[in-house]
Amino acid sequence: MNAAPKVALLYPGDRAARDRADPAESHFVALFEALAQAGIAAEPAVWHDDFAREVEAQLRRVQAVLVWCNPIEGGRRRDRLDALLGEVARAGVLVSAHPEAVRRLGTKDVLYETRDLPFGSDVQRIDSPAQLAADLPTRLQHGPRVLKQNRGHSGIGVWRVEQGSNGLLDVRHAQRGSAPQRMDLTTLQQTLAPFFEPAAGGHLIDQAWQPRLREGMLRAYLVEDHVAGFGHQALNALHPDEAQPGPRLYHDVDWPGGQDLKVQLASGWVTLLRERVGLARDHLPLLWDCDFMFGESASGAAHRWVLCEINVSSVSPFPPSATAPIVAALLARLAAGATKGPT
Repeated sequence: MNAAPKVALLYPGDRAARDRADPAESHFVALFEALAQAGIAAEPAVWHDDFAREVEAQLRRVQAVLVWCNPIEGGRRRDRLDALLGEVARAGVLVSAHPEAVRRLGTKDVLYETRDLPFGSDVQRIDSPAQLAADLPTRLQHGPRVLKQNRGHSGIGVWRVEQGSNGLLDVRHAQRGSAPQRMDLTTLQQTLAPFFEPAAGGHLIDQAWQPRLREGMLRAYLVEDHVAGFGHQALNALHPDEAQPGPRLYHDVDWPGGQDLKVQLASGWVTLLRERVGLARDHLPLLWDCDFMFGESASGAAHRWVLCEINVSSVSPFPPSATAPIVAALLARLAAGATKGPT
């Protein structure tokens, strides 16, 4: 009889969290239970840079690792974790979202790479503070812009900029609790200068503001290339009425409000996306999500969706309807021996 495959669920925490880790008390208790029912032996793998070697030894003893760790966690970037995940993948461990897949899908660069696709929008790349000062004023003449750092989460490093009065700019950071600010272009340069440092990605992505953001955003959760559920957030971080973000409501894959988007993704958008960034189907993350805004369409035209971002690093929480597809996809990949990541 073959032994049950061993899987680690990796998420961040400190020494105490690792020492007392208990599947029954984790955020992923439903997934632990579903894995057990499928005959998979799953264990928590609490991650921190301070005990990276210990986690590495644990991951080398399993067949797969499912990863939930933000791009910036506790003030630290996940560079060391990405290097470790690359190493264990080369050693034959299946990684739910290979670091290379995260790099191609899960940074704001994907907005620039796909700007001409059906879900794309007016997106520019800014490579220096000097380019910011030279190009932004002209673009602001046509409406507000949203400047986004290369890799982040929870609104960190995402700024809405609009031309205000008296030559000043109205600026708002998307991080929860941030208040509107008014500043000149030089101050904006100084504020955003850290995001041009190599460690922060070295550039910003500049996306045109979508006026229909008042209607909220729709998040499609995908297991590989199949939609597995939805999340709808009516009040988001840059809501134009300056309200604080509201809760995200989760829905299963048959939710009526998501069917148009589901059809678009299934009928070609996922294929267009992965081909544009150079990912084969079996290199797609086991779990990822795409955030879409409501775009403006010409009179009489079909409804338009505009890609806002893609989350790969830490897709949690997720709709309960995604749990069974995650387990099924994991089993299929293990059976196929699909462990190596993209090159």
